[in-house]
Amino acid sequence: MKTGVIGLGAMGANMARNLASAGHLVTVFNRTLSTAESIAKECGCSISLSPADLAKQCELIIVCVSRDEDVLEMINSIKTDTNAGTIIVDTSTVSSDTAKQAAALLQECDAHFLDCPVSGGVEGAKNGSLAMMVGGDEAILEKARPTLDSIAGNIVFIGATGSGQATKAVNQIMAAGINQAVTEALAFGQAMDLPMDKVVDIVSTGAAGNWFLDHRGKTMLAGIYEPGFKLALHHKDLSICQSMTKSISENALPIIEMTLLHYQRLMDEGFGDEDISALFRLKQNNLN
Repeated sequence: MKTGVIGLGAMGANMARNLASAGHLVTVFNRTLSTAESIAKECGCSISLSPADLAKQCELIIVCVSRDEDVLEMINSIKTDTNAGTIIVDTSTVSSDTAKQAAALLQECDAHFLDCPVSGGVEGAKNGSLAMMVGGDEAILEKARPTLDSIAGNIVFIGATGSGQATKAVNQIMAAGINQAVTEALAFGQAMDLPMDKVVDIVSTGAAGNWFLDHRGKTMLAGIYEPGFKLALHHKDLSICQSMTKSISENALPIIEMTLLHYQRLMDEGFGDEDISALFRLKQNNLN
């Protein structure tokens, strides 16, 4: 399918590269023109100067932006120029309500909307191995699947519009808990003067082994926090999870609340653009 990408950050740019390699990419749009120029030159596609210009050329549109308001801005920008039958795939992490609003807006032009948040970080985006959780019409997903296979290694239909984003909220809460556990445990081990490379190696092979420990354990111990997933973005996502929790219960979820507090401290200290493993900084300080 003739595909365009709106949003060329670390995730969107790598999706665009994989779409180009598979022969699907025709055009890209990014608010910063120089970024679009660079990706377009690399991928051999055209640059769209507006979301509306991109919409006119595409059968499938990938949206990859940061915030709920950005998603709705892009949808409002393309809806009058989107051809009937076009499929819009939103890979951003936003609320279920935002996904439902976007879908309703696109119904006005007989276009189709799928909320398709992804997990796997920059590594997954580079490798085309992202996990994609999908809300919307399953028949529309099957039309888009051959194209989406070039950016995701595991695509699972969850249910109605908004259910993809709700599933991503599950993922983000779980990621927060794993981050809390791994960073605290490694800070404890370090404070006990253990040989931490050996600790990571052996713990990774047991019941406590996990992706985060495998991919971030030794880098955080070395004080390296290059972002696979920026701490400030996870804070944003957990704020969405917090709001979604309030819509179903009067009770707060401790992992969400604690992680938001810890991330805010780190953001206030200027570490918001670091990887979420920078939480290790706080855990180390707590044991000093």
